[in-house]
Amino acid sequence: MKRPLPAQPRHIGILRLSALGDVCNLVPTVRALQRQWPEARITWIIGKGEHSLLAGLSGVEFVVYDKASGLAGMRALWRELAETRFDVLLHMQQAIRASLLSLGLKAAVRVGYDRARAKDAQHWFTHRQLPPHPRAHVVESFMDFACLLGVEDTRLEWRLSVPDAAFEEARRLSAGRHYLVVSPCSSVRVRNFRNWSAAGFAAVIEHAWQQYGLVTLLTGSGTAKEREMCERIAALVPDREALVDAVGQLSLKGLLALIDEAQAVIAPDSGPVHMANALNTPVIGLYATSNLQRTGPYCWRHLAVDRYPQAVAQFLHKDVETLGWGERVRHPDAMSLIAADDVIDRLDTLLSEPRDET
Repeated sequence: MKRPLPAQPRHIGILRLSALGDVCNLVPTVRALQRQWPEARITWIIGKGEHSLLAGLSGVEFVVYDKASGLAGMRALWRELAETRFDVLLHMQQAIRASLLSLGLKAAVRVGYDRARAKDAQHWFTHRQLPPHPRAHVVESFMDFACLLGVEDTRLEWRLSVPDAAFEEARRLSAGRHYLVVSPCSSVRVRNFRNWSAAGFAAVIEHAWQQYGLVTLLTGSGTAKEREMCERIAALVPDREALVDAVGQLSLKGLLALIDEAQAVIAPDSGPVHMANALNTPVIGLYATSNLQRTGPYCWRHLAVDRYPQAVAQFLHKDVETLGWGERVRHPDAMSLIAADDVIDRLDTLLSEPRDET
């Protein structure tokens, strides 16, 4: 027998540790829950870096789990929440680490993904599963949790917290100029081939400067690979005034502020495209190795350069319509299907249209 869902939850737990883009995509679900039950307490168990991005989100209590702390960190978190009992726990992380972490949390009912979307046998750790939702975007998959609880108002709302100090941090780099943000690198993972070419980025940066007088701020966390990529891009941009190297110089809140005041963001499938989406900043996503319709910037998918169908055909020898919804193209040449002219065309289209500030 299925455990009943609370009709009027007083305390809602959310378990989603990572990643930066995913936690941005989850915020509209939090807002939908708050609209439905404004008096409900919401506690979000989140990763350390992700918390630094979302800290200050109104109406949410965060409990931080440092993923590097392993079992000792889990035990510490269980002790911290020993006296807490959730009316419902929304288990939104499809990973065995998160499922193990959930075992030490007290909840009347635990909700997880349906079997088609769950990974690492997540259904073994939950009492109720979402109804199937084939071909759902990540934003929609998160909102399915709210819908299962009875939420009907699913309009998208973010209202991220960006403090004044973050805008001061960003403005020290932008220095009053009109600018683009280019974040050329996605996270470092095994067989992660999401990054585009340095030459492609350099061509787009030069075009933005020559045609529109837009400076480009290069951003990233400052790893050795990111530093190398940005140095390669800078070496290919003829006009030094066209580029500001901001790699490793911003906090995550500072990056939010920088994106908020940018004319546009250009990046591969990575956290910054979803940060831009959450802030209603136009974003040109560069997609070939992952499915734009599943993981693209939700409100700006129409601006993306999408070569995923071609990559599936060329490197997997399959048809995108019959491919598994979350399958990636793990081939080092996939992103080469994106040409500089493709991105320049999207940028020209964007800059020729008035921006909707709503």
